[in-house]
Amino acid sequence: MLSGAAISFAHVVLPPGPAVAGSTYEAAFKVGHACKDARSTTGLTVRLPKGFVLQDVPARAGWKVDIDRGGASANGAVRWTADSPAQALAGDQKSEFVLRGTLPSAPGPLYFAVLQTCDVGSADWAQLPTGAAGEKLPFPAARLNVVAPGSAPVDASGVWVRAAVPGQSGTGGFMTLAAGVPLRLVGVATPAAGVAEVHEMKMEGDTMKMRAVPSLALPAGQAVELKPGGYHLMLMDLKQPIAAGGVIPLTLSFEDAKGAKSTLLVQAPVQAAPAGGAGAEGHKH
Repeated sequence: MLSGAAISFAHVVLPPGPAVAGSTYEAAFKVGHACKDARSTTGLTVRLPKGFVLQDVPARAGWKVDIDRGGASANGAVRWTADSPAQALAGDQKSEFVLRGTLPSAPGPLYFAVLQTCDVGSADWAQLPTGAAGEKLPFPAARLNVVAPGSAPVDASGVWVRAAVPGQSGTGGFMTLAAGVPLRLVGVATPAAGVAEVHEMKMEGDTMKMRAVPSLALPAGQAVELKPGGYHLMLMDLKQPIAAGGVIPLTLSFEDAKGAKSTLLVQAPVQAAPAGGAGAEGHKH
């Protein structure tokens, strides 16, 4: 088992962002910590989930790979083993173990159980969520969100809108976006506001300035935070009370490198601004 201090950042995970059902997916499992009381990771075994069809495993210098393609009663697995202690992944280093395959045709969460073997002990990242409120799994399986073809390949998390006092004409929306392929956030719409735009807030000299931007780049596999004091959504000409405890629908519009457009509808809880928090006066143009 990993120490409690390590659990929060030591999970074996996939890059953020969803993938499209039925597509080819490059799974890059990120390892960033050895097991408890261990100095290095000496092996990694990924158990393939049902419906995932393995295509290939790129060579990894200093490591050998064993592939079990499974059968009627098993889904198969891929195991990497360091050729020698000198080739093992040191506990203070981070690396990725990559395999490629075809995703199932049905959308939904896909979980990869991963056994991390170390010079001392092991950690089995295989726990699945139960849906219990406030659940925090110490050893979660690596999760991939698989979306239907035609859907925006974007995950939105931590979504919220700042509460507005009566008479206030504008407020901000915030979230973290993670795209599975390179995209640009090109627009936002909501029935709660007459005007909704993507804005950037930054220091120019000794003055904080805010301006609308035509789009915001979302690199594949990277989390992009929209937050007070930085990039955010600006909702203006408010059409309804924006009171804490409510929910505001936001339709986000995206465009890929080929110009194909897609949208994502999110429900944003309305929250009061933190007292003295960042961006407390950030929406005064």
